[in-house]
Amino acid sequence: MFLGEYDIIVVGGGHAGCEAAHAAAKMGSKVMLVTMNMETIARMSCNPAMGGVAKGQIIREIDALGGMSGIITDKTMIQFRMLNRSKGVAMWSPRAQSDRWRFAESWRLALENTPNIDFFQDTVKELIVKNKTAVGVVTGMGAQIRGNAIVLTSGTFLNGLIHIGKRNFGGGRMGESASLGITRQLESFGFVSGRMKTGTPPRVDGRSLNYDAMEEQKGDDEPAKFSFSRETSPLKEQRSCYITYTNNTVHDILREGFSESPMYNGSIRGLGPRYCPSIEDKINRFAERERHQVFVEPEGWNTIEVYVNGFSTSLPDHIQLKALRQIPGFENAKVFRPGYAIEYDFFPPTQLKLNLETKLINNLFFAGQINGTTGYEEAACQGLMAGINAHRKITKQGAFVLGRNEAYIGVLIDDLVAKGTDEPYRMFTSRAEYRITLRQDNADERLTPKGFELGLVGRERMDLLEEKQGSAQVLLHYFENNNIEIDTANTILQTKNSSPITEKQRYKRFLQRPEISLDDIAGVEEIKCLLSAHSFEAARAIETQIKYENYLRKEHEMVEKLQRLEDVKIPHAFNYHILTSLSKESREKLHKIKPTTLGQASRISGVNPADISVLLVYFGR
Repeated sequence: MFLGEYDIIVVGGGHAGCEAAHAAAKMGSKVMLVTMNMETIARMSCNPAMGGVAKGQIIREIDALGGMSGIITDKTMIQFRMLNRSKGVAMWSPRAQSDRWRFAESWRLALENTPNIDFFQDTVKELIVKNKTAVGVVTGMGAQIRGNAIVLTSGTFLNGLIHIGKRNFGGGRMGESASLGITRQLESFGFVSGRMKTGTPPRVDGRSLNYDAMEEQKGDDEPAKFSFSRETSPLKEQRSCYITYTNNTVHDILREGFSESPMYNGSIRGLGPRYCPSIEDKINRFAERERHQVFVEPEGWNTIEVYVNGFSTSLPDHIQLKALRQIPGFENAKVFRPGYAIEYDFFPPTQLKLNLETKLINNLFFAGQINGTTGYEEAACQGLMAGINAHRKITKQGAFVLGRNEAYIGVLIDDLVAKGTDEPYRMFTSRAEYRITLRQDNADERLTPKGFELGLVGRERMDLLEEKQGSAQVLLHYFENNNIEIDTANTILQTKNSSPITEKQRYKRFLQRPEISLDDIAGVEEIKCLLSAHSFEAARAIETQIKYENYLRKEHEMVEKLQRLEDVKIPHAFNYHILTSLSKESREKLHKIKPTTLGQASRISGVNPADISVLLVYFGR
């Protein structure tokens, strides 16, 4: 059976696949989305939440570029919290608790309402490759689909193996079969593969829990949202989550099952996530701790199903239940389904170019967990970038690559391609050198113009951004050129137990005091009138700009210095072995990864500053 010819074939309907299909189709490509099950498009396989530390910044960046994850999250969230408010604004990270079923439904409807997307339900067992170029796929039922480019977003399905205690069986996630065949084929083309593992906790019946024994965790009093568009609105009503804790009794019970744990008896050899460990790992690695947090998260507005965040495990199900019932509030817990571990194939991402196209096969792009990442957000941004670049490749346009100074997305992809990963990669704010610049609140200023140029962002979004920027300039001009009265300033300072001023100050200088915020002067009559005429977002942006002015200047200067290395291009076929002044390790790493610029070369593990100096001299700098 021949299903037709398409510009782009997207394999997999997870977060990466959805963003890839949507982006490519919106840019004008005819897209075929092949998924194993139409009912599980955009399913939240693990926790029912989006965002979090650094991950929230990624969702805002996806939205600013014209992706859908922010809009879908806003439409289906049941709680919103801005994390890290007690820290500097560079650390602020939005997080939403989602309605699992509504999230998947909204994504599917969004795709169905996007022109240029067709769907087919089946596995993909083989890629069609001619002259080292991907030209189509063959499905499990033998159907052929031709395409000018392929985006492979296989998630945890490639040779997936699920473990619960000593039992194991094939599957991409519980209740769904694994995908077989593609790994072996890719290896025959010269790709190197590896194994990774991840896990998920039990789901329980919320009616069986005693919430009075737990700490209530409410959403923000004034919730925000992810999308910069006017298409969504902040929540008016929210559902609470809860926090409880394990104890020594729980830990002792869990230890009883260690001999049957596949993570300890050698059944699983895949690389596991360091920053999202199983409960077994926690009590083993942190034996001195008497308790660990457990987050009790509802899975939606109306369901009774509850996600037990922090209790990821692959222990035998009877051990899981016995231990759970020793946690405060879980004494009578009923388990819907036990936790389990899953191991799956991935392909080290050093085999990719910065546009996420593979180095060995033209027009074949990888996105998501196949590249060794973990998390919906990391997958979604890769899918977006792969969809964009697949479209640009077949329409003979240049690659769209974001720099480390432009977006967390740029940091993530550069890390993967230049450094690779030996464990499931998770984004953190600490991975970004320019995190004061790459804040969650200014993603629209950084990336919406780029999304507009790509054709993913419409004129209305650009008008909204330009309105915000215009307001920000008016506010900044006022604060730079008008004084706060001495008596007014000292009244505010007195409430802060801060030293008074003796002469008038510009509002800008007053705001630069660390103890003073925009809220402190918002009650001053002239400022109240000023703020009423401009958006809240513009006012907050200017407050941040004023307070972090010196830090932002230093970051900008650092970017300019490092940009000199980025401007030095390296030919793809350059032979590093002729440069005997380079260390042997550097020659091997540079030959393997083939960086496109000296800046990328400088970030490769094992390439030291002396090697970069050699390359600078060679390339005439």
